[in-house]
Amino acid sequence: MMNKQFLKQAQQMQARLAQAQTEIEQAKVEGSAGGGVVKVVMTGKQVLESVTISPEAAQDVELLQDLILAAVNDASTKVQDMVSKKMGAVTGGMKIPGLM
Repeated sequence: MMNKQFLKQAQQMQARLAQAQTEIEQAKVEGSAGGGVVKVVMTGKQVLESVTISPEAAQDVELLQDLILAAVNDASTKVQDMVSKKMGAVTGGMKIPGLM
């Protein structure tokens, strides 16, 4: 009887994990730098989808490079935080190898 209950709980957790992974893959996160002068959109799979640059930023190439780097890093950090929160909500904070 204990085994059936454990198996049912494991199956429910597996279904919740699959749903969380789908939500993560479909999520989009915006990162920005320079007060919004550079904005990037990144998927939950950390694929960069778009870069938006204000015209005034294009006049200083070195500054522009730094702003793009900062915006991408900002988006990447936000994706990692989102993944940790979603997966943590499903696993109850347990660290499961290969998931996070």
